[in-house]
Amino acid sequence: MSIFRDAGHLFRLAGVYLAGTLTFLVIRAAVVPHSFGQYGHYRGAAIAEIAAKPLHYAGHQTCEICHSDIARTKAAGMHAHVNCEACHGPLAKHAADPSIDPGKPDVATLCVRCHAASAARPKSFPQVDAEQHAGGVPCNTCHQPHNPAIAAAGGSK
Repeated sequence: MSIFRDAGHLFRLAGVYLAGTLTFLVIRAAVVPHSFGQYGHYRGAAIAEIAAKPLHYAGHQTCEICHSDIARTKAAGMHAHVNCEACHGPLAKHAADPSIDPGKPDVATLCVRCHAASAARPKSFPQVDAEQHAGGVPCNTCHQPHNPAIAAAGGSK
């Protein structure tokens, strides 16, 4: 009497498992890029693909070369560690060709992105209810954006 005499169902199950495993490996080989795993759990070719994309951001050091007066004002204020492009947007094209006007940000919406009252922000972070604080008047009417503690020209701060 053999143990596997009535075990045909086990062989069928093993065959289904083997077929599923082989199907998975074939599909994985076709779908997963060859450079996957080259640098850990990442696609190695992604580095070259990202490096080939055009630059959009110039970096605050690039801005400070031409705008050193503003950099000094900003360095003395609360926005000292906020990079220029966080507010002004990507400026690589302007840095490459200064005749391209980057435009000025709309301070009515820009400032409240960071300074709108929110329970999620630390209590020490300057927060305002823009409608109550300014009554719809743009922030740069009273505050100098690069150093908000300095009153803007004609401002009352």
